[in-house]
Amino acid sequence: MALNKNNSAVKRIMQEARELANDPCTDYSAAPLEDDIFEWHCTLRGPSGTEFEGGLYHFRILLPAEYPFRPPSIMILTPNGRFELNTKICISFTNYHEELWQPAWGVRTAIIGLQGFFPLKGQAAVGVGSIEYPANERKRLAALSREWTCPICDTTNLDLLPDPSPDVQMSNTTSESQVIPSSAEEATETEAAAEGTVPDRQVSMSSDAVSTTQTINLDSPSSASRSPIVQTALSTPSPTPRVQNVVRAHQSSQKPPLLLDSAICVLVVVVFTIICRRIV
Repeated sequence: MALNKNNSAVKRIMQEARELANDPCTDYSAAPLEDDIFEWHCTLRGPSGTEFEGGLYHFRILLPAEYPFRPPSIMILTPNGRFELNTKICISFTNYHEELWQPAWGVRTAIIGLQGFFPLKGQAAVGVGSIEYPANERKRLAALSREWTCPICDTTNLDLLPDPSPDVQMSNTTSESQVIPSSAEEATETEAAAEGTVPDRQVSMSSDAVSTTQTINLDSPSSASRSPIVQTALSTPSPTPRVQNVVRAHQSSQKPPLLLDSAICVLVVVVFTIICRRIV
């Protein structure tokens, strides 16, 4: 199939194909067909902690000619007990809801989103192409899905998406446990920035920096009005010795005016004494 590589849809699809090939995931695999890049075949791992856990599900993603400005269509091929087979399913990022689609989304978005729709039940799971089998039947189909073979790919789901090794599973669990706190910290920082405050861990300063702030506040009568600016400047990362040198220079700059004032006072007293003696 001859492709017009200047076409925006073709460029975008080829870019996404390269990204997915260079960044494989243990939860899914996806690639366009060799003779039609607008049709992708994907294999998805069933969500853990559900009746689909352990299952591998093969489906087609059909991209329109106007992609990425119009959403794809998705058709499940592997028996699963959640979606009808060979039917365009109705979920929020497919052609049934074009008003919700964003051009920044892509094939990866559709795959991850589909995985999130598997566990839905009740009214939330109702839609075109949706079915609701008993949990036991879904578990049975999940076990059978691993050896299911796509007639076009001519490969079993397990060969398309092998089970990850225990080391990979452990590293994924560890990385998830590390990402959650960092995300919480980022959320805290975002909320603090919106409220005009700074989290405690960002304003922790050395004792030298704190003492420097106190020295500046005591030396200058107008430091009370400038103290927020001084503290903000000190909270930014800078070498402590440099700050101390600036303070010492500030303190030394106060001494010459004091000496000059004293000399002037002494001179005035001497002149006044001489004048008084002459008058007497």
